[in-house]
Amino acid sequence: MDITTWTSNFTEQTDFILVGLFRQSKHPALLCLLILVIFLMALSGNALLILLICSDSRLHTPMYFFISQLSLMDMMYISTTVPKMLMDQVLGENKISAPECGLQMFLYLTLVGSEFFLLASMAYDRYMAICHPLHYPILMNHRACLLLASGCWFLGSVDGFMLTPVTMTFPFCGSREIHHFFCEVPAVTKLSCSDTLLYETLMYLCCVLMILITVTVISSSYTFILLTVLRMNSAEGRKKALATCSSHMTVVLLFYGAAVYTYMLPSSYHTPEKDMVVSVFYTILTPVLNPLIYSLRNRDVTEALKKMYSVRPAFQDLVK
Repeated sequence: MDITTWTSNFTEQTDFILVGLFRQSKHPALLCLLILVIFLMALSGNALLILLICSDSRLHTPMYFFISQLSLMDMMYISTTVPKMLMDQVLGENKISAPECGLQMFLYLTLVGSEFFLLASMAYDRYMAICHPLHYPILMNHRACLLLASGCWFLGSVDGFMLTPVTMTFPFCGSREIHHFFCEVPAVTKLSCSDTLLYETLMYLCCVLMILITVTVISSSYTFILLTVLRMNSAEGRKKALATCSSHMTVVLLFYGAAVYTYMLPSSYHTPEKDMVVSVFYTILTPVLNPLIYSLRNRDVTEALKKMYSVRPAFQDLVK
């Protein structure tokens, strides 16, 4: 056997095959176009939100700082999976090498974990703003916000560093077809020919612990917020306080609902088809919904957007 044949056989053995969404679709070209449009909308929507927050001084507050971090995570989040999926469909390939699979898995786990903790930090920020308004500027200063955001990224990366190496070192001696459109841990673990029960149990406990910690922070924050709002004498104050929290709670329900299904429900509830549908929801649709939720339901953001569009014609007239 010559070196070329040996290398080809080795590559085939180490590559994974992503079954993906398009194989089961009756109109793959139309589905590909739809996902491309959603992808571009997610990138442009989140980039615009970050631009508005950076450029408008009225949005230089802790709440909008965390929203900009969420938008950054969503942009990276959708870019981790969708471009590879679309390129495979266009080029007619569906292979992914083991290093590429490991990198995709690590980035995905890091971003998911970071978003868990970021959503908890955002709930804590709203608790401080509404329940302790006098101490809020001191306790949630720029340094505190940077530390919280850095902590979210760090804890998310710990999740990636813990799960990715273990998952990718399992022996895969059977089928290398991943019944998913990206390298998600449960989908890859199913391909192993070794006993993964202990690892799956530890992964389940890790995910439960992470979700419980963040859900406890979120639920406690909103319990105190609700109690504070109910004690407010001003109806306008109650309305404003609830308005600032409703957008965040919508995002929390969307994100956590899908995560609970993926990582906390027993395997008897899972099928490859259901897993892909849920993953499409929180991997592709959630990043495009988040900027819409925060922009359409937020007066400050819509005012900043109007201001930006009003400045542009004036600048064009000045140039002329």
